[in-house]
Amino acid sequence: MFFGSRDGSAWIFLLALLCLCDCSASQLTYSISEELNKGTVVGNIAKDLNLNIQNLETRDLRIVSSFSKTYFDVNLRTGNLFVSDRIDREELCPHVDKCSIKIQAALNNPMNVHRIEIHILDVNDNPPLFEEHSHVLDISESSFTGERYLLPMANDADTGSNTVKSYKLSPNECFSLDVQSGGQHSESAELVLQKALDREKQSIIHLTLTAFDGGKPPRSGTLNIIVQVMDVNDNNPQFTQSLYKAQVPENVPFQTTILTVSATDLDDGANGEIIYSFIERGNFNPGLFFSINSDTGEITVVGKVDYEENAAFDIRIQANDKGTPSRSVHGKLLLEVIDVNDNIPEILVTSLMTPVKEDAEVGTVVALVTVTDKDGGNNGVANAKISGLVPFDLKLNYKNYYSLTVNGPLNREKVAQYNVTIIATDEGTPPLSSSSVISVHISDVNDNAPLFSEQEINLYVEEKSGAGTTIGLITAQDPDTAENAKVMYSIYGNFSKYIPISSVLNINSETGDIISLQSFNYEELKTFRFKVQATDSGVPPLSSNVTVNVFILDENDNSPTILAPYSE
Repeated sequence: MFFGSRDGSAWIFLLALLCLCDCSASQLTYSISEELNKGTVVGNIAKDLNLNIQNLETRDLRIVSSFSKTYFDVNLRTGNLFVSDRIDREELCPHVDKCSIKIQAALNNPMNVHRIEIHILDVNDNPPLFEEHSHVLDISESSFTGERYLLPMANDADTGSNTVKSYKLSPNECFSLDVQSGGQHSESAELVLQKALDREKQSIIHLTLTAFDGGKPPRSGTLNIIVQVMDVNDNNPQFTQSLYKAQVPENVPFQTTILTVSATDLDDGANGEIIYSFIERGNFNPGLFFSINSDTGEITVVGKVDYEENAAFDIRIQANDKGTPSRSVHGKLLLEVIDVNDNIPEILVTSLMTPVKEDAEVGTVVALVTVTDKDGGNNGVANAKISGLVPFDLKLNYKNYYSLTVNGPLNREKVAQYNVTIIATDEGTPPLSSSSVISVHISDVNDNAPLFSEQEINLYVEEKSGAGTTIGLITAQDPDTAENAKVMYSIYGNFSKYIPISSVLNINSETGDIISLQSFNYEELKTFRFKVQATDSGVPPLSSNVTVNVFILDENDNSPTILAPYSE
């Protein structure tokens, strides 16, 4: 790590303290242009961090950086952060649109570290540059007007609008410039022959190709083009097709032959012998994926061809004859990559509405499911279905978006949870499939009344049993859960014509225990009946009844009595 220009030993100790202590931290953000003059103020960190300027020296404010250069320093009298070294954005962040420098402002007594991020903005400080100072073209004096010659492209280290935007050719009688732009690997600058050449009049033609960037004002770079007008070899090679088209399956084995390009030359001997090659343009090098036999024009695979990375290749090929000077023609090969079914479908549950009430209607949406496949064509078309017998259906909404819906009655008391297996299968050959399990929980509704085990219950109580005696227990079961299964008991009916049963018996509403409120006499009453109602706590509540028969058991509580003759 690099520290300020002051004594380094003290700051090595400070660095150790920064690693050991719990320092307070904050962050400032500034934006400046690159190439600012040394001493240019970036911002006042004392003001922005609410620091006392009088304490900056006593607290030994330092700028700490991980760079080998000291790009920034601080004025301890004013608190201004200023540029202390040249800042070249292209050197700091080559080929990157956004660039920033992160430094730290460290203070002692007490120890504080503040993070500062400074965004470096691009200025148009780099002109377009060609990789070579001059470019030589050997063009036969017998070349036909309209023939095209591919020119090198310029590069600009700047970004955005400051990069190369246009080209211009110096005025001349023989050539014009045609710049074509399109998608990736398709931009080209071509020299077009407008007038027949005559080597005897002019054997060398000097041209200047100028590239302009989009800066304000624009900057430019030049390429010297030296056209050497050659004699004798007055026929260009010609491809049998101006545009070749071919297909290649992805993941094809190396050394697989794709096609053979062919060019002919009307000249004899070496002037008619052809050498084939690829043209490397921009950032695309066809040689990373394919090889072309220089003698036969056979194109084979030498690298991994993946449809998901490159669905097609735009390849420029060149045919040169062996004449002196050599003549050439360039052609185009559009290579379509055929997708192979090498990716399984992916199932994603984007929304799960659970639990589902057991009284949910048919068509109720339980979950939203998305099925995707990275392959193309039919290999990327995936269809989903449910495996097994479950009361759910998978409904296609749009393309690869599905809804998992209820399509049958649900009963929590029988099945409280379903594990729904979804299988997605693509339409490739052979097809690939994957599966995913969705757990659907069923929530309870109050659809079951409490149930007694019998329609009538018989209780037996001994006569003379005192008040407060528990004479029996009445229970009912409810298969629902929670409040829907919480049962409350009550009794109703009459003990006699004028006496309600509640004045003779009481029932514990929670447990179902029946308690007598008086004693009974077998000689006066042998049996009586009443009803018990069980009601759950659902909304709305459900209930059921049971008839209870009470039989009084006789005890030997009376002495024999002698009656007079003929007495009843």
